[in-house]
Amino acid sequence: MQINKERNWELYYQANEMLWDHGEASPGLVDFLSSSCNKMPLGRALVPGCGRGHDARELAIAGWDVTGLDIAPSSIPMAKQLSTNKGLNIDFQLGDYLTKKPTFQFDLIFEHTLFCAINPNRREDYIQATKKWLKPNGKYLAINYIITDDDGEPPFSTSAEELDIKFQPSFNLIKRWIPRSFENRTGKELMNFWSLK
Repeated sequence: MQINKERNWELYYQANEMLWDHGEASPGLVDFLSSSCNKMPLGRALVPGCGRGHDARELAIAGWDVTGLDIAPSSIPMAKQLSTNKGLNIDFQLGDYLTKKPTFQFDLIFEHTLFCAINPNRREDYIQATKKWLKPNGKYLAINYIITDDDGEPPFSTSAEELDIKFQPSFNLIKRWIPRSFENRTGKELMNFWSLK
């Protein structure tokens, strides 16, 4: 089946129907940041598809200089307000990760199930965008939703095999594991830590 639908994420924010939003940072990211195996020096981090900014706030609390980016206009004031409430200074920007021109590059990109939310026809655009946003040898940390059936709507299927085929020409895989997840996603997520070649 040819998939050509693009979801209008803004409509979900306007209707307050953000079923993917659990009101807190991804458990996998929380665990990664507190893990002794996380030896990364702090720097600039980008969270594309940041939504209301839960993951961006978690990175900021850990000491990162964070930028959050989202395509839905209503998500940005929500993210800003939640961060202000926590006393955090995060740069939230409206924009399309795939097409926006970076004003600078990042040491780390973290995304939680953004890859599976975009049209599969644009996955090569996603990889090129990730290379564009990262500094040389920058790190890309992703939690991918591993599913195998598509109904023509996000989330779209992916697999570890597809990720390897698409990313390994430009990235080295540092580590891959099954993260702690929200209850409805337990066993359906794969966490991948890559370094740009």
